[in-house]
Amino acid sequence: MTTAKENQTPRRRAPGMAPEQRRQMIIQTAIPLIAEYGSAVTTAKIARAAGIGEGTIFRAFADKDELLQACVAEALSPEHAVRELDAIDMAQPLAVRLAESAEALQAHMARMGAILGSLGHRGGKHPGPVRGAGRDESMARIREALAELLEPERATLRRPPEQIAALFIGLLFTQPRTDDEPDLTPQELVDVFLHGAISGDAK
Repeated sequence: MTTAKENQTPRRRAPGMAPEQRRQMIIQTAIPLIAEYGSAVTTAKIARAAGIGEGTIFRAFADKDELLQACVAEALSPEHAVRELDAIDMAQPLAVRLAESAEALQAHMARMGAILGSLGHRGGKHPGPVRGAGRDESMARIREALAELLEPERATLRRPPEQIAALFIGLLFTQPRTDDEPDLTPQELVDVFLHGAISGDAK
């Protein structure tokens, strides 16, 4: 006679993750929670959001501080922004490419600011270029990716694409803000950058 227990279908376990994949999954889950709760976020809350046990976090990270540091490093990393820049369609007009790049870089800055601001780092919600270790490498990666978007227009640019990219990044980081929002849309910013401050019908 078969028992009810024997008739039950065995529960299939989710496929295991490599340690680095598990760390990345936890970091990606933790970042929006840190942006919302700051350092007050608990590992239990992060574990629930990730659908894992709290002990899994402490097998991936020595303690909560190490997890917070890993999240800051991930937020400051340029790799996500670089991937978005690399994915922009080169067949589009230059103004469209630059507007899309502005949106990607503004999202990158907002991501940095949300994490740094919530953890009490100096720099507010919208930091400028990352300072400290890795700053030069980070900015160089973004500048190179942006210069690639400008390369088809090299012959018509007044300066080399690398210099134009640096100028555009500088404008993005320093544009005026009201209530933490940029005063110019990406399209408006690009229009001023490409055509100057004077309108075409001005005499």
